Amino acid sequence: MIFKTDINYRKQSLLKLLVTVQEHEAEIIKALYDDFKKPAFEAVFTETEYIITELKQTLKNINKWAKPEWVLPSLLNFPSTDYLYKEPFGKVLIIAPWNYPYQLAFSPLIAAIAAGNQVVVKPSELTPNTSKIIAKIIGKTFDKNHVECVEGGTEVAQTLLAQRWDYIFFTGSVAVGKIVARAAAENLTPVTLELGGKNPCIVDETANLKLAAKRIIWGKFLNAGQTCIAPDYLLVHQNIKTKLVGFLKEEIILAYGENPEISPDYPRIINEKNWSRQLALLENETILLGGQSNAEDFYLSPTLLDEPSLDRLVMQEEIFGPILPVLSYEREADLEPIISRYEKPLSLYIFTENKTFAQKVIAKYAFGGGCINDTLIHFANKRLPFGGVGHSGIGAYHGKRSFDLFSHHKAVVKKANWLDIPTRYAPYQGKLNSIKKLLKWFS
Repeated sequence: MIFKTDINYRKQSLLKLLVTVQEHEAEIIKALYDDFKKPAFEAVFTETEYIITELKQTLKNINKWAKPEWVLPSLLNFPSTDYLYKEPFGKVLIIAPWNYPYQLAFSPLIAAIAAGNQVVVKPSELTPNTSKIIAKIIGKTFDKNHVECVEGGTEVAQTLLAQRWDYIFFTGSVAVGKIVARAAAENLTPVTLELGGKNPCIVDETANLKLAAKRIIWGKFLNAGQTCIAPDYLLVHQNIKTKLVGFLKEEIILAYGENPEISPDYPRIINEKNWSRQLALLENETILLGGQSNAEDFYLSPTLLDEPSLDRLVMQEEIFGPILPVLSYEREADLEPIISRYEKPLSLYIFTENKTFAQKVIAKYAFGGGCINDTLIHFANKRLPFGGVGHSGIGAYHGKRSFDLFSHHKAVVKKANWLDIPTRYAPYQGKLNSIKKLLKWFS
């Protein structure tokens, strides 16, 4: 089919998508608010403009990304020219999450289209208003044989996973990621799994505490903490804990006011099930600030917890909500027993002016990506890969890596005929020493 191989068709499709998403931006922003009161600023900053920028960058670079890539040939093959040809995998399934339902549906979709694939997108049923707009945009933009949106819940997802795909891209929880991986394994289908984990955030004695507090509060409570790369818990040096907690409280009030429930800038928990789960995490814990809730619209205020025990529920699993435990440490050696008790996290953050300490932490712990003296912002650089390691994910994307992720790189050697060295051909008698010397020379 023409769209699988023709670059112009891909570009026309992406350009049409760009026009359509720009036409419907106001509807998308409203849908995100209707689903869980995502503020317009956050909707634009983390969803709509992110996708518009990604479309423009992909259109600008697609010709360069798609052309055959020359590779330095091996002297063993002299004379030859070697290339990598980028070809589509074929039929791709994208399963999007609810926390950034628009961005994380369209971002992989853009790359899959650019790489020449046919795509089925399954948006989250937990954000029905956004799902409806996603389906509308896809229906207006694409031929059904090229891209199709399939709405529905768990049963629909199970039906889709039971089909044979050439590639599956899933964003969501570790538990569901395992289900996706098992389904993909039945057909040896390659997968990208963008998952999560308990992301540590370390603050040492040398950190700029006021600025650290501002950046931690922003990164933690953006989207009401429903962000896979949000700081999950703080590890604060005991000498500066009291001072930092004071700054954290100040920053919450500065951001959302004395009563965050009436703030236009604070979203809600996605549904009753997740809201109830968040409340369960607070049971029998010492609350430093927050803890107020309202069942009518699944509100939970930004909440700080003081020194929860590591065997408590809040420290057993990824929080994925507006709860931030504050733990203290005395020596650098105290960090390892805490961080290493969990699976490899998607992100890790360090606030420090001690460069040696920062480098030691980065070298010591495995994690998907992170920041020194900030949170979340590594996601914004499309020249950096975004993805997890171990239980926090498989595969990475963004920018050119997104195009490469949805492309099979086919290796081709074009051998010249004007020279043909006979050593490799049978019979081999008397050639063993010659081939050893040849291989050693070329190694």
